[in-house]
Amino acid sequence: MKPNATLKKIAERLNVSISTVSRALKNHPDISEETKKKINELAALLEYDPNPYAVNLRTHSSREFAVVVPSLSNFFYHSFISAIEEDARIDGYTVIIYRSANDPVIEQEILKSCRHKRVSGIFIAITSGTKEIEPFLKLDLQGIPVVFFDKVPKYESCNKICVGDAHAATIAANEILKKGITNVLAIFGDENMSITQVRLQKFTEIVSGYAEFKAVHANNSEEAEQIALSMIPGFKKKRFAVFCMSDEILVGAMKAIQRMGLKVPADLGVISISDGMIPSLFYPEITYAETSGFKLGKLAFGRMMRCIAGSSFAQTIIDESILIEGGSI
Repeated sequence: MKPNATLKKIAERLNVSISTVSRALKNHPDISEETKKKINELAALLEYDPNPYAVNLRTHSSREFAVVVPSLSNFFYHSFISAIEEDARIDGYTVIIYRSANDPVIEQEILKSCRHKRVSGIFIAITSGTKEIEPFLKLDLQGIPVVFFDKVPKYESCNKICVGDAHAATIAANEILKKGITNVLAIFGDENMSITQVRLQKFTEIVSGYAEFKAVHANNSEEAEQIALSMIPGFKKKRFAVFCMSDEILVGAMKAIQRMGLKVPADLGVISISDGMIPSLFYPEITYAETSGFKLGKLAFGRMMRCIAGSSFAQTIIDESILIEGGSI
């Protein structure tokens, strides 16, 4: 293999100091144009590429952002990451993606890795088991801004970019009542997550007194499928709807509905909170309250850049939802 070119090798070939080579490659005004030309030509000939880790040590920062998500199977996170990558590229940053597997131990290992790499900032959707906020606050103090998104801590004094959870649940609940449906199976996600608690509280507040409903929790699409298979038969003699708190829940519920040979909306209605891709896979398309991962990514990146520019106050930004009507309810 061809040995890597270094500042030292370039300096030795041209009989100049390493600092002269470094400054010439940065177009420093103290270096003559003739010397700059010689150094840049030799650097190009030797295919010199700065060591990113050495640069990180010198500048105390990389030009990399870390995005940490519990899972990569969630289309919402794919949309979020796409938005971050798009804006990061424009501003000269790269993006590293980490998967915590919804495990707080792995999450802490990722934070340690990000600190060692001196990333410029971290976007993170925390795990359902994350209890301590202190490790994240320490990163901020060390000059690595942290922007929480989607699944965020209850702690107030940190930067959080959230979908309008209460607003999305309000939209879905009101649409169910508007259609005259008085029986609802509502499938929510992990009951330990603030996102679930907010959606459950608002949905219950609106539907209670107007419809009979059963609220249950599923931690993944497989559990949602099993819940739907076991509970939907008890609703079959009534006009009813299934509310799905997320795309992951929607996938499981729709699989159960199809396995039972039921027709939407003839046999039952379905409505969800969603990023938008999953509802479009079914016919008729599923009506949903939109929570856009892409929009959230744009908001999160803007907040991150303000933090890097020196903004020191914590901010919570909420992206409100809109109703996207399909033919499922």
